[in-house]
Amino acid sequence: MTNYGTIPTSSSPSTNLDFISRAKQRVKEGLGTRRPWKLMFNFRSFGLPAGVGDAVARVRENISYFQMNYAIVVLIVLFLSLLWHPISLIVFVVLMAAWLFLYFLRDEPLIIFGRLISDRVVLIVMAVLTVVLLLLTGAIGNILVALLIGAVLIVAHAALRKTDDLFLDEEEATGFSPPGAPLS
Repeated sequence: MTNYGTIPTSSSPSTNLDFISRAKQRVKEGLGTRRPWKLMFNFRSFGLPAGVGDAVARVRENISYFQMNYAIVVLIVLFLSLLWHPISLIVFVVLMAAWLFLYFLRDEPLIIFGRLISDRVVLIVMAVLTVVLLLLTGAIGNILVALLIGAVLIVAHAALRKTDDLFLDEEEATGFSPPGAPLS
């Protein structure tokens, strides 16, 4: 019997291809929640803050807006610092898998013992776990310098980047500006 032109369907997923396809889709969806790098590094949006209060306000708003981008930057700096410590690098790669599944690629809220765990809590716990496990591998100097460099990069970017063009809600990104907002 011939089955030309029919599309085979099955209730059970076919092993590797479906897994790769689902993983690829989850990567796209997970990284879709980060803010565009083009927006983060828009050079027209950089300027010196008016004072310390303005700088602190910018840091708070930019950190909450670019939270996932900043996490990626710190992880890249940390990865680069561990290239000369193979054991630490192996531990870091395992931790990266945990980061991917628990923070970056999660499509459902994390619920532990019936309690909803926020993304911020997951970020803090994973950051502390990453630092503690990597410190146990003996690369303390490299890790501390990398974290310091990452923190300086984040604070410098957050203080220098203006927050006028950031949209906190998807509805605000439709192009409608609130009354009294300056037109660009």
